[in-house]
Amino acid sequence: MTDTLDEVRIGGLGASRKRAEDARFIRGRGTYVDDVVLPGMLHMEILRSPLAHARIVSIDTSAAWAVPGVRLVLTGEMAARRNLAWMPTLSYDTQAVLATDKVRFQGQEVACVVADDPYIARDAVEAIVVEYEALPPVVNPKQAMEPGAPVIRDDKEGQTDNLTYRWDVGDAAATERAFAEADTVSTLSLHYPRSHPSPLEPCGSIADFDVATGKLTIYMTSQAPHIIRSAVALVAELPEHMIRVISPDLGGGFGNKVPVYPGYVCSILCSILTGKPVKWVEDRSGNLSSTGFGRDMYLDGELALRRDGKILGVRMHVTTDQGAFFADAQPSKFKVGLLHSAFACYDVPVGHISAHGAYTNKAPGGVAYRCSFRVTEAMYFQERMIQAAADDLGMDQAEFRRINLLPDDAFPARTPFGFLVDSGQYGTCLQLGLDAIGYQDFVAEQAAARERGRLLGIGISTMTEPLGAGNSREYDILGIKMFDSAELRVHPTGKAMLRTGARSQGQGHETTWAQIVAHELGLPADDVVVEEGDTDTAPYGMGTYASRSTPVAGAAVSMVSRKIRAKARKLAAHLLEVSEEDVEWELGRFHVRGAPGRGVTIQECAAAAYTNMPDGMEPGLEGNAYYDPPNLTWPFACYIATVEIDPETGVWDVLRFVAVDDCGVRINPMIVEGQIMGGLTEAYAMASMQFQTYDGDGNVVGANFMDYLLPTAWETPGFELHEVVTPCPHHPIGAKGVGECATVGGPAAFANAVLDAIRHTGVRNIDMPLLPDRVWEALRTGQDYSGAPPVKGD
Repeated sequence: MTDTLDEVRIGGLGASRKRAEDARFIRGRGTYVDDVVLPGMLHMEILRSPLAHARIVSIDTSAAWAVPGVRLVLTGEMAARRNLAWMPTLSYDTQAVLATDKVRFQGQEVACVVADDPYIARDAVEAIVVEYEALPPVVNPKQAMEPGAPVIRDDKEGQTDNLTYRWDVGDAAATERAFAEADTVSTLSLHYPRSHPSPLEPCGSIADFDVATGKLTIYMTSQAPHIIRSAVALVAELPEHMIRVISPDLGGGFGNKVPVYPGYVCSILCSILTGKPVKWVEDRSGNLSSTGFGRDMYLDGELALRRDGKILGVRMHVTTDQGAFFADAQPSKFKVGLLHSAFACYDVPVGHISAHGAYTNKAPGGVAYRCSFRVTEAMYFQERMIQAAADDLGMDQAEFRRINLLPDDAFPARTPFGFLVDSGQYGTCLQLGLDAIGYQDFVAEQAAARERGRLLGIGISTMTEPLGAGNSREYDILGIKMFDSAELRVHPTGKAMLRTGARSQGQGHETTWAQIVAHELGLPADDVVVEEGDTDTAPYGMGTYASRSTPVAGAAVSMVSRKIRAKARKLAAHLLEVSEEDVEWELGRFHVRGAPGRGVTIQECAAAAYTNMPDGMEPGLEGNAYYDPPNLTWPFACYIATVEIDPETGVWDVLRFVAVDDCGVRINPMIVEGQIMGGLTEAYAMASMQFQTYDGDGNVVGANFMDYLLPTAWETPGFELHEVVTPCPHHPIGAKGVGECATVGGPAAFANAVLDAIRHTGVRNIDMPLLPDRVWEALRTGQDYSGAPPVKGD
């Protein structure tokens, strides 16, 4: 007999293994873009527009050129001579690299300076004189679509209004019939405010064009280095094999570091023009005012309801504020992301969603801010509509959800908008959350407290998020299919090197990828080194965003490990002098069928791959895998918050928060819990304090951390975490993903709790963030509160 390896002990699935990458991070030994110093490196600073909408009359750069240490002053006119004044976006629009005709949002890039150090560059930027002719700004998409509104994209041939796209999905006729048969119709209008991912590290790049070899190397804050390389090849008209993108350690991303930004392109052009490496690192105001935002979507929603609480149909119309350029980071086919994932967890027979987007004088780029392409908006709208419908029917909110959630035996289930939801235990998760929060006791306490003038509320949010976009039949970005990749090399000593096409920004890939290898091969996780982010060494992949890590890249790691194991089996048969059919596998070891004591370890097979391979077999033990997912994965969560509101001030405090997450098989429970807590913190921020807005002149309110608030440990409530495990039936290890679920589903729980506390006033909605003054105003007037940016006449 032999001792079977303990998978948890070697760091496989289920092990709460400490993060391998933290060994350098907590010692300050991480390498970020700004840590990279190249010989002869110059520094770039960008001049940004102070106005939201204005024609450029003239740009005088003479004073900037005269500053000692200045090497280059670049304007849009100069960039245009090299066909680089404009660039394509991920949504097949165009975006100005440096403004040539006019500026279209406050903070837009107008010119840049390259100098010997960043301080000289900053001084020289301030010496540039730009004469502007102010134009009327538009900061609300509904105003932008009014007849006679200023045309923002008058650079586009044939563009006579501010419409960016129209899109719809579902069965409009069947939905109309369902509404005609309904006993009642519940309606709700909402605005999900513009939010910013605000990673700790702003964006930056170092472009190094080698005039001798013609090779361009770019150190870049990118979540998707291979996609960036392909985009740069198109924009800069350089051969792709002569471009190397290195994405070193990232100080957060949350979707903000997916797009191509003008600063990246400017640093590349400046390096080509100067023949020197050029570094650009944006400041915080530049990051908040000009890089990819999230959300900024308006909903007019309706639910067709039967008197007994059954939902008969759903109808949603949304308007998205795209800013000055349509630069969303999302699959090409879907103009409003995966918004149509709404109501996927509910048994809704029919539905129809229509959408359109509008240009406004705001920064572009609706990124997938910690969500799978607009799913955060979908789940927020869904759960706010569910809450309003329960109130309209006079039903208990938990019972209304229980009636309409997909039953546990309904899977796989087709949604009214065409998705196939693979598995779940929705009712189980809801009940676990209700029991954990003590729902019935709290409802009784709430009624008694109201008699004494105390305002208590309880809010529920259920969500399911489609992760792992996606299968090549439907999902691509810039025409490139959304697969992902892994390459594994096992050395003669049994130690391994794993490279993937993903890029971590805090998810813990270096830890969890090694755990998948440990699970598949029995190699201790500590014996597996993980590398990502270098296009010269990593296999081509689509990067990390929209919770693609475990559903797609993690699956690729599993599949390449299985390829390695298949070759190792042949080596084991050779070493054991039996046929391959007589070899059986247990974790970390092959043995002869019927003779478990006669076997060889995976490490012995690795040595044989280089020293004692059978005739006709290639040496080495390595391989690669490209994983094209057959379907999206569908984690589910139930979040429940209880709050108390001070009626004199509108201040609300979270009393308790219970989270129940079903993310399938958990690779590293500790990392999963950390992801959930981080996501809930961002959800709390959106619900309570965090948003970007604009005044009537187009000035950004939220371009610094005095106005754009981030919660600290002092404000953030505690979270009670629970789990249900429903393995994904088509993922190699049954995992579904979890990195975004809490941010997606959490905001509605907080908002629903506050609205529940003041339900007796007749207030149906307060737009996020539910600031104390908004809550107080709603309490005082009994009226809904809109947080949308101003329109004409405001």
